[in-house]
Amino acid sequence: MAKKTVATLQKKSKRMTMAIKMVKSKKSGSYTFVEKILPPDQVNSWLSQK
Repeated sequence: MAKKTVATLQKKSKRMTMAIKMVKSKKSGSYTFVEKILPPDQVNSWLSQK
């Protein structure tokens, strides 16, 4: 299923990047991963947000 998603993204836009950020949960203290698909020029600003 992931391969189909990547294939459709490549057809609709010229270039996209999947960014993965590790976020610490306030309740349990464990880490979770947040994934987002962004244009390459917005990746650094998204990763720097808390």
